Order: sequence, then structure tokens, then C-alpha cells
Amino acid sequence: MAAAIDLYAYQEPILFLATAAVVVPVFHRLRVSPVLGFLAAGALLGPYGLGRFIQQHPWVNWLTFTNPEGTSRIAEFGVVFLLFTIGIELSWQRLRTLRRMVFGFGSLQVALGALVLGIAFFAFKLVDTITAATIVGLALALSSTAIVIPVLAEQKRLNTVAGRASFSALLFQDLLVAPILFTIAVLDIGRPEVTPSTFVILLLQAGLALALIIGLGRFILRPFFQLVTATKSPELFMAACLLVVMVTSMIAAVSGLSMALGAFIAGILLSETEYRRAVDVTIQPFKGLLLGVFFVSVGMSLDLSRFLEAPVLILSLAAMVVIVKALTIVALGRRYGLNTGEAAETGLLLGPGGEFALVILGAAMIAGLVPGGIGQNLLLVTTITMVVIPLLARLGQRLSRKLEVSRPLDTIVTVAPPADEVGRVIIAGYGRVGQLVGDMLDRHKIPYLAIDLDPARVAAERKAGKPVYYGDGSYPEFLRACGIDRALALVITLDTLSSIEGVVTAARQECTDITIVARARDARHATQLYELGVDDAVPETIEASLQLSEAVLSDIGVPMGLVIASIHERRDEFRELLKRSDPKHDPNRAVFQARRRVGRTSSAVAGE
Repeated sequence: MAAAIDLYAYQEPILFLATAAVVVPVFHRLRVSPVLGFLAAGALLGPYGLGRFIQQHPWVNWLTFTNPEGTSRIAEFGVVFLLFTIGIELSWQRLRTLRRMVFGFGSLQVALGALVLGIAFFAFKLVDTITAATIVGLALALSSTAIVIPVLAEQKRLNTVAGRASFSALLFQDLLVAPILFTIAVLDIGRPEVTPSTFVILLLQAGLALALIIGLGRFILRPFFQLVTATKSPELFMAACLLVVMVTSMIAAVSGLSMALGAFIAGILLSETEYRRAVDVTIQPFKGLLLGVFFVSVGMSLDLSRFLEAPVLILSLAAMVVIVKALTIVALGRRYGLNTGEAAETGLLLGPGGEFALVILGAAMIAGLVPGGIGQNLLLVTTITMVVIPLLARLGQRLSRKLEVSRPLDTIVTVAPPADEVGRVIIAGYGRVGQLVGDMLDRHKIPYLAIDLDPARVAAERKAGKPVYYGDGSYPEFLRACGIDRALALVITLDTLSSIEGVVTAARQECTDITIVARARDARHATQLYELGVDDAVPETIEASLQLSEAVLSDIGVPMGLVIASIHERRDEFRELLKRSDPKHDPNRAVFQARRRVGRTSSAVAGE
């Protein structure tokens, strides 16, 4: 007899999946960020929403999230996976390139924002000690990585000037979280075991953990993924990706750092390997779901009753935080080379509070460093500012465009995109044919990116310095990670119809107007490829006959100009013929008849 099932144990996972199934399509149709939907769902279904009516109506318990602590533990992994994917998009070289913005712009933004906010809270007697003012200022000076980055990615503005400036500041803020939490632990009078000496030990411990992650990662990650990809098992590859994220985040957490920072370092290490794009695609679904849990957990912390008790105070504080931070960032942005529009957009993106402010304020209240009343109000203030980030992002984008248009053209600063983001050709399949295509592109100085599913070949070409990555081009997410929306063309050199069909379908799904050139075995294969939507199909048999014709005509003395012209003419005729052919019939018969015409025309040309 089957054991009884405790349905209530599965209540919250089922409720979250149902929430995601409703929120994502509805808000996508409304063209509004799903972030707002998850936040609203958390507020409605949380302990301060429907959860208030559980005692009067017990059945409501099935429609509410009643375990905020358990949800927050899972939600933390949303930020972990987000930082991991950000790390994958970076590299040590790009990180070095951004160091001025990260450690210059980012550090000054936090310092000035914390200083102004701390003074304001102390001057208006909202807090009564300098320590509390400092902690509150630092907490509110932080912004939301978990919301700003997805919003920028959704708007495809991560690689704009404002996007890179925002990312640089957010990265520095994430690095600063661990030292702030360390400091709160040292100042906690309820923990006498934490002293300045133990604080130094914790810092050394954190440094050793970072060295361990970086050192082991450089020597282990590439051989590890080579072994995994050799099995050609998608399940094992997924398990390996999850293992790397979990292990590195746990090492960082045990050492006292944030889990997200450990995952971020692992992502940077993987960005130097040929597996970066395949790993990114594999992680994306987990990141999306876990970020959804994170936003729901943030919404659950919204106590609307406290807001109703002092709406003017809370809204005034929220407005003050956004305005002070935005003005500070605009002033700093101008000093760091941003024009007015870019600085304004960055200010609106970073003006609201962030998820780590919730963590810092919570820890400070537990340590007795921030009064509970003002602390609870600031948690609500922070959450409210986070809710309006998507709206402020749209406002910032419009403001940036308006200010840019209003300036003379000669004052607009053109900033080149990163080297690996410029328009390029994507080659799907890097065997002998793909390598020849790559060599020709190199000769004409056209950048390209090649993808292949043979791990040995990818490893060998990477050692030779070729831009080859491991991954399957039939996945739209992978092509998106390769930048297909910015690619000049897609060349498919695979040799089976099923694999080519998968890549063409995925490419057309992501980018309807990209030029697709595909290799074909014969005329029938080429006709089928045209039916699938390729722009040019190159049948090997026809190309071989045309090359033979070219060789023979030139060898018997026909002028090369006439030969090349006639070959190009016949190639165009074959292309039009194959496009019009019905794949149900034999296109090779029509091609054979066309070849007879080629022969007659060649004789005429030779007679000339």
C-alpha cells in the first residue's frame, strides 16, 4: 500500500510554479517586466497579504507563502546564479578594462551616497547615533543587481555606456557587502567573541578562499568540462554546471564572503574557456526561476499596514533616497566621461535601493545597531524603491534619448562596443568546411565566432587561438548568447539535414532577417534547405561541377573573364531553379537538364 502523501509539503513549490505560469506570460503580453509581477505576487500571497486571513479562513493557507525564511534561503540562489552568468559574460581582460569604473566610479558612488544619506538621517533625527547613520547610509547607497541587470538585459542595453557604468558600480557594491557585514558583526555587542583580531582573521580567511577558487578554477575547470563534454550527455553537462556554481558559492560562504561573489569568480574563470556559452545557456532556466523566487521573497517582506500607518514618511524617504543617489551619480558620471543623458539614465537605474540593503539592515537590527522601528520602515522604503526600478529604467532610457537628440551631432560621444560584441559572422560547425570559411573571413579581416559539438576539436582550435566555442546551435538561447541579433550572417557547415534544420529554425526564431548560408549535399538537399528559410544553399555536387567547368574552360584557352562571368551566371540560374523546385519531386533531374544547357553555353563561349 502506498504511503500517505503530505500534500502541504508541496504547497509552496506548486504555488510558486503556478505564479510563474501566470505572471510571465501575462506581463510579457503587457510588455511589462515580470519582475513587477513577481513582486506583486509576493506582496499579495505573502504573510502581510492573504496570509493575514489564515486564522479566520484556514483554506487561504493553501494560497499563501507562509515560510519567508525558507523561501529566502532558496531565493538567495537567484542572486548567486545571476552573478555567475554575469561573470561568464566578463573576462579578466574586460574586468581590467573596467577597473577605473569599478574601483573609481563605483567606490565614489557608494562613499558619497552613504555620506549624504547618513548625514541626512542623522540631521533629521531619524537615527540617534553616528554608527546607525553610517550603517543606514551604506545600506541605502547600494543598488539592486538582481533587478537592474535583468531589466538592462531585457532592454538590450547592457552594452551601452549607461549599462556598463551601472554594471561597474553594482560590481563594486557586491564586493563591498562582505566587509560591511563583517563590520556589523564586530560592532555587535551581543557577540563578544567577535573582536578586531577575529575580524582580521576573517579577512585573511576570505582572501585565502578567493585564492583557492581562482587557483583551483584555472587548473581544474577546463579539464573537468573536457571530460564531461566527451560523454556527450546533456544531463551530465547540466549537473557539472550546477556543481561548479554550488561548490564555489559554498566555499565563499564558509569563508565569510557572499555566495554570489564566489559564483561570480567561477563565472569569470569559465569565461576564459570554450564552454562559456554552453554553460551560460544551461544555467539560464535555473537563474530565471530562482530570480523569480527572489523577487517573490522581496514582495513577501512588504508590510502594507506599516505603510498605511505612515505613508507620507515612507514615500518621502523613498523619494529622498532615489533623488540623492541619482543626483550624486549624475555628478560623478559627468566626471567619468558620461554625457548628461547617459549619467541621468545611470542615476535613475542606481538610485533605488537593493537586495543587499535588506540583508544589511536586517543584520544591523539584530545586532542592536539600528532601532527596530526605523529599520522596519527602511526595509519597506528599500522594497518600494526596488519595485519602481523597471519604470525608472524606461524613464531613464527615454530621457537619455531626448537629451542626446537635443545636443549637436558633433558633441555626441561614440563609444566602441567591446571587442567580442562587434558585428561578426557565426559559423555553425567547425570541421574542414567551417575552417576554410573561417580562414577566408580572416583574410578579409571579418570577425567570426565558430561553434561546434566536438569537444576535442574545440579544444584543439582554442589552443590554436581560434574563436571556437562548444555548444549546440539548435538552441535559441545558445544563439542568443552568441550574439545572433548583432551578427552579420550565419554560415552552417553541418552535413545532415536534421542538424541544419535545427540551427535554421532556432536562428529564424531569434532573428528573422539574418542572412543564412548553408552547406548542402546535393540539389535535393539544397531545395529542402530553401524550404526551411536559408538565403543561400550551396550544393557540393553542383559546386564541384562548376569548378570543373571553370578549370576546363580556362585550360583550353577561354579568357578568364568570360569563364568567371559564365560560371557566376550559371550559379545564379541553379540557385533560382532550386528555390522554385518542389522538394517532393527530384530536383536533380531539373539540375541535370540545366547542366546540359551549361554545356551548350560553354561550347558557345569557347567558340567565341
